[in-house]
Amino acid sequence: MSTNIEHELKQDIKIKHPKKYKVLLLNDDYTSMEFVIEILMNVFHKTYEQAESIMLDVHKKDKGICGIYTYEIAQTKVFTVHKEAKESGFPLKCIMEEA
Repeated sequence: MSTNIEHELKQDIKIKHPKKYKVLLLNDDYTSMEFVIEILMNVFHKTYEQAESIMLDVHKKDKGICGIYTYEIAQTKVFTVHKEAKESGFPLKCIMEEA
C-alpha cells in the first residue's frame, strides 16, 4: 500500500520554476558610451568586450539586453542602474520585461 501512496505523491508534485525577466538598457542622446560600458561591467559583471557589444546594441538598436534574472534580482539591477545614472548626472533608463 505504501508504494501506491508514494506513486500518487510523486505525480502530484509539480516543480514550478520562477519567471525570468530581461533587463534592458534604453538608448538616449545624453548618456556617454563610456558610462554605459561602466554600468554593464560594474552592475551586470560583463567583460569589457561583452559590455562594448551590448552598448553598441543600445546605441544602434535603441535597447540592449543586459541579462535575464528572477524578478527580485532584475528589479534590484534596474534600481541600481537608475541610482548610479542619477548620481552621475545621466538620464540612462533601464527596464525589465518578462522573458
